[in-house]
Amino acid sequence: MIDFRAVNSLRLRFANHPHPDLALGPGVHGIGRTPDGTLGLVGEHGNALVQFCVDRRGVWMKLDPKARGVHINGRPVRSMAMLRVGDAVYVDGIELLLLAAHTPAIAKLPPNNIAGAVEGDQRIVLRGVGGQYHGRSFTLDRSRLVGSGSECDIRIDDPAFAERHARIEPHGDLVLLRDLGGGEGSVVNGEPVRDAVLHVGDQVVFDAHQRFTIESPGRPASARDALPPAVEEGPAAVVHPRPATLPQTARRLPWLLLAALLIAAGLSALLLFGSSI
Repeated sequence: MIDFRAVNSLRLRFANHPHPDLALGPGVHGIGRTPDGTLGLVGEHGNALVQFCVDRRGVWMKLDPKARGVHINGRPVRSMAMLRVGDAVYVDGIELLLLAAHTPAIAKLPPNNIAGAVEGDQRIVLRGVGGQYHGRSFTLDRSRLVGSGSECDIRIDDPAFAERHARIEPHGDLVLLRDLGGGEGSVVNGEPVRDAVLHVGDQVVFDAHQRFTIESPGRPASARDALPPAVEEGPAAVVHPRPATLPQTARRLPWLLLAALLIAAGLSALLLFGSSI
């Protein structure tokens, strides 16, 4: 899920195509073939192969019925999908990366004291969303070693991948990514990094194809992760808070009591007059 405060500061990078980054503000952005034959912005009602719809819920991608071979992180998409920052979208042979507007400054990591690491939180997990660990989760109640070595918690089956590539450490409410000096680092939210402080919702990529997100399904959301109660369907939509109303069960209660009283009265009358006949 994308932080609702960041939907005004997203960009689309044409990774293997000579095209400047495209800013994605709230609204609908159509991507398709321009008159000169290149892939680019064609507008909401143009000849768009895909549409990126940005609102306070995040970023949704809709496909034109004629679009074929569209993939997100190597997985085919038929009609619609929700995107995360860092996702790689393949459209008509071009790779599009969804990125934040600015590369966040990497905070200085605490000292590397793995021998006495701070106990983590079992409610924070690293969930695979692409690659060989797709659908599998690792709790971050302790440090997790990433690499090709047999002792690694997250073992990447690639002989060219470093035996000890990185370590993911829990430090209270923080999750740290430490590079162990093997290979070309990692990718966080589409940006190459060595070390980083990770937050819920961040996407981490190892070895180009092994994708994971930081999630906290059983943990109260912080201000950074919370979504507002109002959901906008588009830039022109106005959503007003609903007035407070009683639950449906509470509204039905008087009618149920009245019906019970009428039934009881009917049964009493039947017993009274029936016995006198």
